[in-house]
Amino acid sequence: MSAVHQALPASLTPSMRDVLRRMERAARTPLYQLGAAGARATYEAGAGVLEIPRQDLPRVEELLIPARDGAALPARLYAPAAHEQAPGLPLLLYLHGGGFTVGSVATHDLLCRRLAHLAGCMVVSLDYRLAPEFRFPTAHNDAWDALQWLAAHAAELGADAGRMAVGGDSAGGTLAAACAIEARDAGLELALQLLIYPGTTAHQDTDSHRRYAHGLVLDEPAISWFFAQYITEPEQREDWRFAPLLAPDVDDVAPAWIGLAECDPLVDEGVEYADKLRMAGVAVELEIYKGVTHEFVKMGRVIAEARTAHAHMAAALRDAFGLN
Repeated sequence: MSAVHQALPASLTPSMRDVLRRMERAARTPLYQLGAAGARATYEAGAGVLEIPRQDLPRVEELLIPARDGAALPARLYAPAAHEQAPGLPLLLYLHGGGFTVGSVATHDLLCRRLAHLAGCMVVSLDYRLAPEFRFPTAHNDAWDALQWLAAHAAELGADAGRMAVGGDSAGGTLAAACAIEARDAGLELALQLLIYPGTTAHQDTDSHRRYAHGLVLDEPAISWFFAQYITEPEQREDWRFAPLLAPDVDDVAPAWIGLAECDPLVDEGVEYADKLRMAGVAVELEIYKGVTHEFVKMGRVIAEARTAHAHMAAALRDAFGLN
């Protein structure tokens, strides 16, 4: 994620333009030039700089969720009420973004707290394993294993297994979309898939990838580097667990809320995925936030559209969970 010297899109909001100019003046080394460990440390250090204030919650707990290979995956549970005060809360499994290479429960802590508070639901944020140490399809398998475990253990956590959703941003949105397909195939009913600027294509060849290749928060060199960490063989790009647009069918998957940034390399593939779902008869609510870039939902302190998106996400969750 980087910025370079060049003209910015005319449609950017003044606040978004100011963020990008400040990034440019800071002249930090791009993540893709730091190696995986350096990129993670840098992303962690900057993750909360532009975010909304920390939402205090009555219940925040650390979990360990077993994966199929015996690994214990750290996760964090957020709830807007104590266990004994609100048994049977609906539950959202949240999968963070970061190109399958960076990001963590910590980098998305403030966003998950916000969603739990606004939506009135439990949120479980997962630390799935990252590339290049763990390559495709480990992140997908971890996410799907966690969703199944949460469904099986919902009552112990104070959640309602009959009201579950899966969501995430960027690469996490990819994982969430693929988990929704897995859930359909396994007969696990989900109330919603919450997809925030998800990656859905096998190859980054849409018009928006060309139009927004440089100068914004997420650029072409970063995308190429992230995917090179995660994908080991060219044919893996054609696997729908990496590129949900290539799923043979998406009939009967969970209803979707899809939130996209207008000035984002991923915007076209997000629209294409919304169209694929709609053509299969899936209910889709699509929001395209004008004048903002990838990562904007984590900039709520300075970007008004982020706060609007938070409210829209919460409303979609509340509707799906029957809380309104």
